[in-house]
Parts: sequence; C-alpha cells; structure tokens
Amino acid sequence: MLPSATSEPGLSRAAFRYRCIGCDDLSDAARPKFRCPRCGDLLEIIYPSRKSAQESLNPEHLKSAWKQRRLSSLAVDRSGVWRFREFLPALEKEEQAITLCEGNTPLYELPQCARLTGVPRLFAKHQGMNPTGSFKDTGMTVAASFARQAGFRWVACASTGNTSASMAAYAARGGMRSLVLVPEGKISWSKLSQALDYGAVTCQLRTDFDGCLRLLQELVLRAPLYQLNSINPFRLEGQKTLALELLEQFDWQPPDHIIVPGGNLGNSSAIGKGLVEMREAGLIARLPKLSIIQAEGANALVRTLREAGGKRLIPVQAETRATAIRIGNPASWKKALHVLEATGGTCEQVTEMEIAQAKAEIGGEGVGCEPASAVTLAGLKKLVRQGFVKPHESVVLVLTGHLLKDPDFTMEFHRGDLFQGTASESEAVLEPLRRPPIILDANLDAVIRVLEQAEKTGALDNHG
Repeated sequence: MLPSATSEPGLSRAAFRYRCIGCDDLSDAARPKFRCPRCGDLLEIIYPSRKSAQESLNPEHLKSAWKQRRLSSLAVDRSGVWRFREFLPALEKEEQAITLCEGNTPLYELPQCARLTGVPRLFAKHQGMNPTGSFKDTGMTVAASFARQAGFRWVACASTGNTSASMAAYAARGGMRSLVLVPEGKISWSKLSQALDYGAVTCQLRTDFDGCLRLLQELVLRAPLYQLNSINPFRLEGQKTLALELLEQFDWQPPDHIIVPGGNLGNSSAIGKGLVEMREAGLIARLPKLSIIQAEGANALVRTLREAGGKRLIPVQAETRATAIRIGNPASWKKALHVLEATGGTCEQVTEMEIAQAKAEIGGEGVGCEPASAVTLAGLKKLVRQGFVKPHESVVLVLTGHLLKDPDFTMEFHRGDLFQGTASESEAVLEPLRRPPIILDANLDAVIRVLEQAEKTGALDNHG
C-alpha cells in the first residue's frame, strides 16, 4: 500500500463542474466530444466551491504548502503539476495520479538574446524539459489520470507529434492502451518514434492534423475511446500549472509579458486561465500580458483577429516547418481570445526565416528548442519594434518542445539545406549562425587549422 500524499490543514481538494464557454451552461458530466450539448461550444472546468473557500484560505498558506511538498518523496508531491493540486480537479484518491514527475521545468536567463532584442530582463521557461520532451506532459498527467479513474481501457488523440508521444507514455504508465492518428508525411520521425516505443497503435492518415481531429471526433462516438486532445478540459487544467510554477520561480512577482507559441491554442488558453485564477485567489496582484505568436503559414488566429475582428474563425491551410504548430483550424481559438482580452496581450505572426534565425539564436545560449518554440523570440523582436514590449519590461518566452523533437530541421539549417528550392527571402542573415560539421582527414595539423580559423572568426564575432 502506497502512503497517502501529504495534506495540509485547510487545503481542500477541488470539486469541479463543466461550464460551456459559449452559453455558460453548467453540467456535472461531459460527452465524449467534450462539447456543450446545447450550443456545441467547448467546455472548461470551474470550481464553484473555491470562492467561498478563498475567504478563509490564506494565499501565503498555499505558497508555503506547495514549497514544502518539494521536499516530499511521494510521487504526487514531486510532480510539478499535482504539487499544485488545490488548483486542480480532485481525484478520488491522490495516489491514483499517473505521473512521470512532470513539471518542475527550468527558468533560464537569455543574456545573448536579451542583447539582440534590447530587452535586458529576458527569460525562457523550458517546457521541453518535461519527461517526453514537451509541455503536453503537464496536461496529460491530469487527463490520463481521469481517463483511468473513469474506467477507460483505451485513450486516443490526433497529433502533430508531441501529443501522441505524451499520451502514449502516460497511457503505458497507467496500464491503458493508446490510439494515435497522425498526418502522413507531416510529423517529425523523432516524435513518432516516441509513440511507437511507448506502445501506441499508430495510424498515419492521408490528411492534415485538422482532418485527423475531425475523424477522431467521429470515432469517439462509435468506440469506447477517451479523447486526450486539448479540447479535453482536463488537459488544460494540468497545463495551467505552468503559470503557477513560473510565478513561484519569480517569487510571486509577475513578469510584464509571457509569450507563447500558437497552434491549437490550448496551451495559451491554459496558461491564461491559470493566471486569472491566481489573481482571483490573491496569489498575485496583477496579470502579465500573455501574447500568442503563430507561424505565417499557420496563422488562423492572426487572420481571425485582423480580418474578422475575432467574431468568427478564419481557418487556413496550414504549412510550416514548425510542425508542432502546423494547425489551420485551432479548436481553442475562442478560449485564446478570452485570454488575450483578459490579460491585454496581442497576437503576431512570423516567417519561416524568422523562426529559423530565432531557433539558432536560442541555441547559441546553450538552450535548445524545437522550431515551434522559437516563434516566441521571433515574435518578441516584432513586438519590441512595434512598441508593445518596452525595453524596461520583463519577458518570459515559453519554449514548448525539446531540441531533439525535430533534429532534421536543425541539421538542414546548419548544412544550408533548410530553404533549398523555396522562394524565401535572402538567407544572408542566417549565414553567421550556421555551424555545419567540417569533414577532415584524420590529421592533427588540419584540426589545428580549424581551431585557429574558429578562433579568428570568434574574435571577429565578439568585437563586431
């Protein structure tokens, strides 16, 4: 028998209900498609009992309890998600959580990128340091735990890669089977290999991500599968703990800006939800501005705001090498709009060239990330030029995936092959960032000449 997780006097587990983001309908259960039976909109999880509890709950008590749990040896306390369980839906038994010790990800300073952008206080919250290499783990631990509690033997997702890797890992950890639907030829082999290794039944469909998701929505009505895409509100509850952990790392003093990549828009929605709930609980006094950056070739939210004033979604045929955000019909677009409005954030787009440059610049800090993560730095440059981000303000870039999620992109960049055969803007700006491997005979003098040349080039770079 496992020992019980640590409990604190006055800190109760959170009872929850489902609320429609469109018509505000409340319910105690959710249908397989996780949509409102009245209007068809997405659901979110709320905690009706929390408001009355907050009147007697001291925020400092919460902060102290969360910090103390870091010293515990219990898995549920060592998780950077379940450690904040007063802000999560309550499992019947806390030890039933399926966890791989997710969360607890590092916050890095980025001094070189700070100089490039003119923003001295620049940080990166690296969610790629999660167990399967992406931010998805923080949501999957919660959603998979509730799938198992509900008695499901199979879980399923549509994916561009990271979701499939994470879901397959947590399903295997929890003794469940997993079904993965991915678009053929549009997923990094590194990500797909994870799902295969974790035992997922994997189907490569001749369609894009949006087509995979549409099929999954039909499938869950015909088969006993529990859907684990980000339309599942339990996923977003887990992912919002990034905001709690980040503010804890900032000693509960909010940064001025948080910048997030935008794909299916669940993560930005989750982080914003966490920020709003923290302010309501008295944990922070003000909200950071949360902004969303998309690839120019997958810019549905950008176009929705600019061309439709946010009134209706404008889907696009997504095309970008940043595969994690190659999504043209984002499910959580309304939730993301609510977050932008609540926090005073904005939405911007960046080109493939800007993504590649930013990725190499982040890598120059010794902090690797997948291409989708690099849109945050590329977007920050634009927001600084526009005056939206001021030089004296503090900025956190959310890096959503690990460098090794898409090594082909990195190798093609450094070899100079990334934009070969494409009509892209001049690549001259990328040349100083490229570090291709140098092929030599096994000769000592040849290696010394390379070192001497690198020393000269480095001296020029340092004084340029």
